[in-house]
Amino acid sequence: MTGASFAVVSEFNDAIRFILFPRGSISGDIQVGGLAEFGQLTLNHLQLSVVALLAATAVAMPVALFLGHIGRGQVIAVSVSNVGRAVPILALLGFFVAYLGIGFVNVTFVLLLLAVPPILTNTYVGITQVEHDPVDAARGMGMSELQILTRVELPMALPTIFSGLRTSTVAVVATATIAPLANVQTLGTPIIEPQTYGQPGILAAAIVVAVITLASDAALKALQEAIVPKGLKLAASRSRSRRGPLSLLRGRPQPT
Repeated sequence: MTGASFAVVSEFNDAIRFILFPRGSISGDIQVGGLAEFGQLTLNHLQLSVVALLAATAVAMPVALFLGHIGRGQVIAVSVSNVGRAVPILALLGFFVAYLGIGFVNVTFVLLLLAVPPILTNTYVGITQVEHDPVDAARGMGMSELQILTRVELPMALPTIFSGLRTSTVAVVATATIAPLANVQTLGTPIIEPQTYGQPGILAAAIVVAVITLASDAALKALQEAIVPKGLKLAASRSRSRRGPLSLLRGRPQPT
């Protein structure tokens, strides 16, 4: 093992020990690290992320389902998607301090705005890309528009919708590290306060954030596998591969 490799392994081991066992801060005034503190920071981090994601889903999904069902609102879907990628999150956090102050509500609103574009765009695209034949057959059977949306279009669009949900989840969980800037303690606290936690604390927090981000994505993937029939997943994959280039030429928003 080279010297550089040994140093990396040593820093990683020190970060793991920082997660497991408390130690004195850089100044020596307080105890930092350990399972108790990291457990609480992780709980706060997940609570903030879940609230933001649930709020974003409640805001974006009904709008996207409605617009996708009536086949209108492409400009809205495209604009929201583009704006969501362009606006800096830290700028939003600072902007809302003037209106919402610091604290949980401010950070939740910022993360909500981060989560909305993938959910809105993917839900809209998923509904609009449902084949016309089953929709026409449902109308021929006398189904109402709400029944067509909930029983035909929504189930067939689930693979694309879940893709947007997973994208938003990864983005929100990873970005919740900015919360301490608004006085909300999350796993970003050791990262933003190196003068207290030091390099081991920064690396330890980064490891935990990476783990819960991957775990959240894996949980949603497992949920998708459980509720989406295999036939629908195959059909959605073939539909995306067949329609993708044409959708791009026509200006249709692409799934995130």
